Amino acid sequence: MQFLVNVIDDGQADAAGRTHSATAAEAEAVQALNDRLRADGRWLFAGGLAAPTDSVVADARGGDAVVTAGPVVDAAEYVAGFWVLELADIETARAVAAEASSACNRKIELRPLL
Repeated sequence: MQFLVNVIDDGQADAAGRTHSATAAEAEAVQALNDRLRADGRWLFAGGLAAPTDSVVADARGGDAVVTAGPVVDAAEYVAGFWVLELADIETARAVAAEASSACNRKIELRPLL
């Protein structure tokens, strides 16, 4: 099964004054987790995301595209990064999500890919 594992920023970036808010220890722990996920054949893809203020929303449902600056939802919490992982089952995915939360010191949202 494939899962989207989202890293949730709930103020860390603002507190650090930059988009990339990981401390050196957090970055090291995430790198160790990434290395283990790769070695186990679970890691498919991962990436960090720019702040929501850097996003645009495009809507062409009415024919002409309307493009607006900013996020689709303005919220205090947002997805700051993610993994796409191949995991055996939901129990394994929950365990990996807990490891990810510990490694990056952030909340994690886990969602199965359809």
